[in-house]
Amino acid sequence: MIEIRKATPEDHDQIWNIIRQVIAGGDTYVFSPDSSKEKMLAYWCGQDKHTYVATIDSQVVGTFVIKDNQPDLGSHIANASYMTSPAATGQGVGKAMGEFSLAEAKQLGYKAMQFNIVVSSNQRAVRLWEKLGFKIIGEIPEAFNHKQYGLTNAFIMYRKL
Repeated sequence: MIEIRKATPEDHDQIWNIIRQVIAGGDTYVFSPDSSKEKMLAYWCGQDKHTYVATIDSQVVGTFVIKDNQPDLGSHIANASYMTSPAATGQGVGKAMGEFSLAEAKQLGYKAMQFNIVVSSNQRAVRLWEKLGFKIIGEIPEAFNHKQYGLTNAFIMYRKL
């Protein structure tokens, strides 16, 4: 059973382990594959974010953040980022985090959620977000320097809450 809760400092090593594995591929996130633990935890667990973990049997198998998409007059729209442990792929962790985050963002007072850069070749993510009601509202040419494919388009995805 997947449980989702706010992250605590005790989760940081497990969060880092997931981040490290996910960014190593250079195929889904803008962060350099050789980003340091300190840099990534400062970003992922920063004061401007609501950070969560998904667990199975008390093991952290996923993590996500919710934050303002833009400051001030754009702060009513949420932005979020998600990472699932490669070992937990196919177990419904991403879907559970996505569903939870939509309800949580609404509870936090956001009116919509927007993803600014969903790599177009990451079809697993695109399909998941579409199933959860997101629409592709824009495409940015050559927005992502994919480790395998080179310059790759990215989608902007949006959904009202």
